[in-house]
Amino acid sequence: MFFNLRLVYITTGSKQEAKSIGRSLVEEKLAACVNIVDGMESIYQWEGELIEDQETILIAKTPYHNVKELTERVKELHSYDCPCVISLQLTEQEGNEEYQHWLIKNSKKQQIEYEIDDI
Repeated sequence: MFFNLRLVYITTGSKQEAKSIGRSLVEEKLAACVNIVDGMESIYQWEGELIEDQETILIAKTPYHNVKELTERVKELHSYDCPCVISLQLTEQEGNEEYQHWLIKNSKKQQIEYEIDDI
């Protein structure tokens, strides 16, 4: 079965920020689960300057239909002007199908809006 699941990769400025954002995403069912990986070293260009910094990775697991709302929520909560929020599609024919079912059951349900004439 095809669930259209995603891993959403997010970087944050600190473990505390990742925990705060992650908690909100799970409480609001925009993600079934988040993982936090602290101590990442990042090197990037920002406003013409080379930056070397410590960041924390936040990985959210959710169905595709939640990605847009999840992204907007992260942007509202995040301290960065331009936060990294990247959605990666999962290969669903591989891995633990029971876990995939759990992920769907613990995420916000898809809302479909339609007019009766559309049916």
